[in-house]
Amino acid sequence: MNAKKKEKAPALPALLNRKISKTGQTRGADDDVIYQNRVNRCNTVLIPFHQWKKDSELRKISSNFENGFIVLIQPQDYFSQSDPTQMLSQYALELGENCLVFYETRHDWNTHNPQSLGWECANNRNAPLGGNYVARVPATTASHDSGKINHGYASQSPKGAGIRLYEYASSDTINNCRSQLEAIYWLCFDSVEVAIKYGMTKEGAEKRRELCFKKCEELGLLDYERLFQQRIINKKHRTICPFCLKELSGNGFYNRLEQAEGREVPDLTVTQINLFHIDELKYGEFNHRPYNLGWGHHHCNVVVKDSGIYPTLHWIKEILDRNSENGYEVK
Repeated sequence: MNAKKKEKAPALPALLNRKISKTGQTRGADDDVIYQNRVNRCNTVLIPFHQWKKDSELRKISSNFENGFIVLIQPQDYFSQSDPTQMLSQYALELGENCLVFYETRHDWNTHNPQSLGWECANNRNAPLGGNYVARVPATTASHDSGKINHGYASQSPKGAGIRLYEYASSDTINNCRSQLEAIYWLCFDSVEVAIKYGMTKEGAEKRRELCFKKCEELGLLDYERLFQQRIINKKHRTICPFCLKELSGNGFYNRLEQAEGREVPDLTVTQINLFHIDELKYGEFNHRPYNLGWGHHHCNVVVKDSGIYPTLHWIKEILDRNSENGYEVK
């Protein structure tokens, strides 16, 4: 007997589908940094040597990174060793295989010039890396020989050697996050109405919502109490901004951010609602994961930045208390 054919879900509006899909990508990065710009979170991971050295658990799980890793060691840490090869081997590292010397300052470049050592810059993301070093040294006006130095991973597409360690997520985690984030959209109080407004039929929107909830329940991604505890939904099971706790309208997923008069730019693509990490991305944790992602206001995201929700709330409370103590009542 043939297995029951899986029911196909109606397509989401293109803008919403793209927004959910992009949550599986890293933050932006320009050509003058070592990181890749807007690539999958399962790409090659770049690990600072000091982090690799102190975190034994990181060293244990490094084989799980789907597209490998590269450890970046600063010139002063490498060249200060009497036997750098032996030192690296203590941490299962080998220059040119899974480790590179990373130049970021003019002083390091001039003091330990890799070209005078006969070194080649690396361009491979898997061992062997094709060289011993990579450089991203900014330009300076201090001398005639002051142009920027971008050696390694600077010409191929995509540019950059890899992604930030704390942005990594496995393919399975990325897919689960996308499924849960879609469910959180459907928990907006007007999600079906807005989906219809942007191209879905009423029947299609309701079917897509039903199938999304069913899939998330099967994967253990629709624990309402846990979503509430994480500030992702409220007690009415409606989607809220994790910072200000205001209920979110589905319109914010499509509407562009309002711009201040006189400061408008014609190519603004930022929407009113963006991806929001409850526990911020930081070294020592992998926080792009289910039950740590919600949708929040762009401006709330800007306020929280990398500080985290609760430290930011404490900071705001201190400001309000200080205003009150000095006779400036907030009305």
